[in-house]
Amino acid sequence: MTKSITFTLMHFCIAMSVAYALTGSLAIGGAIAIVEPLVNSVGYYIHERLWETRRNNTALVVA
Repeated sequence: MTKSITFTLMHFCIAMSVAYALTGSLAIGGAIAIVEPLVNSVGYYIHERLWETRRNNTALVVA
């Protein structure tokens, strides 16, 4: 659990630093750092669902 928390904090800091460097705004950098992981989580969920569907369809063809 500690590893997950520290990785999340690192991700937040990197996202905020990059967004701040590109925009020069702490507010925008912070907003991007908060929104990006949420959007990424939704993308990951969709990716996993599609991958599972593909795997299940492949198993039907092979069987």
